[in-house]
Amino acid sequence: MGDIEALRGVWNIVPTPFTPDGRVDASSLPGLVRFARATGVDGMTILGVLGEAGRLGDAERSIVIDGVVGAAAGAIPICVGVSHASTDRAVEFAREAEAAGAHSVMLAPPPLARPTDAALRRHYLAVAEAIELPVVVQDHPASSGVPMSAEFLLALAAEAPRCRVVKLEEEPTPPKAGRLVTGSSDVIVLGGLGGEMLLEELRRGSHGTMTGFGFPEVLVDIYRRFRAGDRPLILQRQRGGDIRDMGIEAKASTPAEIDAKMRADIDKWGKVIAKANIPQL
Repeated sequence: MGDIEALRGVWNIVPTPFTPDGRVDASSLPGLVRFARATGVDGMTILGVLGEAGRLGDAERSIVIDGVVGAAAGAIPICVGVSHASTDRAVEFAREAEAAGAHSVMLAPPPLARPTDAALRRHYLAVAEAIELPVVVQDHPASSGVPMSAEFLLALAAEAPRCRVVKLEEEPTPPKAGRLVTGSSDVIVLGGLGGEMLLEELRRGSHGTMTGFGFPEVLVDIYRRFRAGDRPLILQRQRGGDIRDMGIEAKASTPAEIDAKMRADIDKWGKVIAKANIPQL
């Protein structure tokens, strides 16, 4: 059974690699694990929305799960997405993940025509009771079409302790994160959405993020600095060109200096990508 307390910090949701003819590129899975480990993240999540889980057949899912968990070999915990409209199928997916050696599973609510708290409760309890792994409750109504209130999530966590990790992606996330953390000291709240609101979520008491941001080492640095009490200085361009101090450390303080810094970073990473010989789509 995975340690539920490990679901903190930065968990990188990774894409599923494909070959040019559309098959799962199993040979690239070990490299994906090496990449994630090198960035210093606390865990990896596979077969989420970013991993195009809904487009994969059962055999393809198995290739990804076995390939990633096998390559990780316990060196980094793996969370597996098991979402499905059918509760029975979600249970099967969860059992497969557990048998393969996953640390935890991630489960979105089923896309019901008329979702009720009672129906959602039955779905989550069925999966939680079928396995001994932590269940990350994915609250992303933009993809599921199903909103879940803070009150429901707190009640679910109290009834099923394995479901006390919430991947919060209902915008705006910080207020709801605050309500969840205030409502129960046992609930673990992880952000998402590319880490766009990570600093604000942390300020509201969240415990990290689980997201598919392409440069996870940046999120790792922000999270660790925040936890260490070293408030980072992130200069972020807002809509309309306004610049507001939200906390990455930078010497630049004017729009022109920030533009120059951004161009230098883009040039640097462009050279890194070119050296990696990544095929152009």
